[in-house]
Amino acid sequence: MDTSRSMLFLLLLLKECAAQLNVCGMPPLNPRIVGGEAAPPGAWPWQVSLDISGLHICGGSLINSEWVLSAAHCISSTSPMMTAVVGRQSQMGSNPNEVSRSVVEQILHPDYNPATLDNDVVLLRLSSPVAFNDFIRPVCLAAAQSSFFAGTDSWVTGWGNIGSGVPLPAPQDLMEVEVPIVGNRQCQCDYGIGSITDNMICAGLREGGKDSCQGDSGGPMMSKQGSVWVQSGVVSFGNGCARPDFPGVYARVSQYQDWISILTGNDNLPGFVTFTSPGTDPDVEVSCSGLPPPTTAPPITTTLIPNITPTSPLLDMCGQAPFNTRIVGGEEAPPGAWPWQVSLHRRRRHICGGSLINSEWVLSAAHCFRKRVRGEKAYLGRQSQQGPNPNEVRRRIIEIIRHPDYNSCTSDNDLALLRLSSPVAFNDFIRPVCLAADQSSFSAGTESWVTGWGDISTGVPLPSPQNLMEVKVPVVGNCLCSLAYNSVGIITDNMICAGLAEGGKDSCQGDSGGPMMSKKGSVWVQSGVVSFGVDCALPEFPGVYTRVSRYQDWISSHTGDDNLPGFVTFTSGP
Repeated sequence: MDTSRSMLFLLLLLKECAAQLNVCGMPPLNPRIVGGEAAPPGAWPWQVSLDISGLHICGGSLINSEWVLSAAHCISSTSPMMTAVVGRQSQMGSNPNEVSRSVVEQILHPDYNPATLDNDVVLLRLSSPVAFNDFIRPVCLAAAQSSFFAGTDSWVTGWGNIGSGVPLPAPQDLMEVEVPIVGNRQCQCDYGIGSITDNMICAGLREGGKDSCQGDSGGPMMSKQGSVWVQSGVVSFGNGCARPDFPGVYARVSQYQDWISILTGNDNLPGFVTFTSPGTDPDVEVSCSGLPPPTTAPPITTTLIPNITPTSPLLDMCGQAPFNTRIVGGEEAPPGAWPWQVSLHRRRRHICGGSLINSEWVLSAAHCFRKRVRGEKAYLGRQSQQGPNPNEVRRRIIEIIRHPDYNSCTSDNDLALLRLSSPVAFNDFIRPVCLAADQSSFSAGTESWVTGWGDISTGVPLPSPQNLMEVKVPVVGNCLCSLAYNSVGIITDNMICAGLAEGGKDSCQGDSGGPMMSKKGSVWVQSGVVSFGVDCALPEFPGVYTRVSRYQDWISSHTGDDNLPGFVTFTSGP
C-alpha cells in the first residue's frame, strides 16, 4: 500500500438489516478518523490476513463469525491449504490478539471473469466460528441501494507493498491509507471505455501518491457513517500503484448483497448498511471521448435551506445556532453553541481556527497558510480537541486563496478562503455564520464574542480535554487602537479591534483565523477574523482582527452566486 500522502464526504442515514448490526463496523479501539501510515492495534478489527504456508498472500475482511470476504483473483484451484488470521497487527512481530482458522470452503462468484476482473469477489468459510472481542469483530457491508459519490472519504488497509515492487518494511505492521472515491465515469476515462463495470468502484487521488498495492488484494475499502464503518469495496486491481490519473479499482460490495446473504445463511447474516452520499454525484458531469452520456438524469439535490433568495441563499439559516440560547456565559462553550466554528489541522495538529460561511468554504487568516495546500484538513461540528466529537465532520482543504493584498509584515488584509473537498450538510451542530456586509458599522463598545481552542494565556496551552472556549469582548475604536499600538498606519481600515482596557480577556495563539461575532436579533454576524496582538490580554492592547465587512466583493467573487454566503448589514446603536 502506498501511503505517501493523505480526501471527502459523508453525513448519512443508517438502514438496519440483520444480526451483525449490533457489533459490525464499530471498532472500540479506533476512536480516530485520521492517522499516520501504521494502524494502531485494534483499529481495524475485521482485517484478515490470508496465509499460505505461513506467508501472507492477500487481505480479506471478516463479515460474520464464520465468513471472510476477499478477492477471487487471490484464489487458485491448485492452491494448498489457506489460513485466515484475524486480530493480527504485524506480519513479523508478536500478535497477542491473533486467532487463526483454516479455510474449509472457497466460493468464487459464478460470474467472476479472470480476464477483466469483473465480479472479483470470493467468500471463504472458516473451519470454526471466531469469538468477537475488541480486536476481532466484523465490518458492516454496503447494502444494495448504497451510493458512494465521487469524493467520498474512504480508507483502505493491508500489508501490501508501499510502492510498486517495494515491500512493506519490518516489522510489517498493518497499514492504512485515506483515499477519495473516483466516480465510475471518470474511472472509465482513465482506464478506457468499457473496462470499468457497474460491479466496480474506484478510489484514489488525481495526483497519485496514495493507493492500495500488491499484497493488499482482497482487503477492504471502507467509509464511515456515523460511528459505523461500512465496506464499499474489495481491493481488486490497478495500473501500477498510486500513479497519477489511475485510481485503484475495487469490487463494489453493494452489488453482492443477495449473493452474500444466500451463502452465509439467515442465522448468521452479515450486517448490511445502506450508505447514502448527500447531494448530487459530481461524476455525472464527467465526459471524455467515447463515453456515452449518463443513462439517468442527475438526481435532484435536496436543500436544507428554505426560502433561498437569489442574492443571499443562506440568509434564512446562517448565523442561527439552535443550541446557543445564552448571550453571556463562562469560558467553555456548550456543544452546538457555535456551529460554524472550524478547527484547521495540519499533520494531525490543530493550527488555526476558521468559520464556515457556506457549504463549501471556510474563512480564516492568511497568516495561517502558505499559498499551496499542505495536507490541511477542516473539522466541523468539533467540540473537543481530545475528547469524543459525535457531531464532527471532516473535509480536506483542496484550495487556499489568500487575499492578493495580504502583507505578512503588517498583517494587513490577513484573510484566506479555504475550499472544502466536498459540501457539508447543515444540521444543528454544523451551519454557516452570517458575514458583515460592506455597509456594516461596529461602534466602540459593541459586544462581541470570540471562540477557539487557543492558549488560555501567553504560553499556557488549553488544558485537557481542550474543549472549545468562548470569550466576550467589546469593540475598541480604531483611533484608540492605533494609539495603543503607538504607530501610525499599523491599524488600518481593514482591521477591527476588541478587548478590555484592563486586559484579561482576549484571543491568543491557536485562535488565529477564528471568528469574532456580534448578535443582531437572533442572528450572529461575523465582524472579524482573529489576526494579531501584543501577547494575549495585556492591558491597553486589544486584539486585532481582520474587518470582514471590507471583503464582501472579494469573498462573493470566489464563492460564486450559486452558493453565496449570507451577508448581513450590522448597524451599531439602538
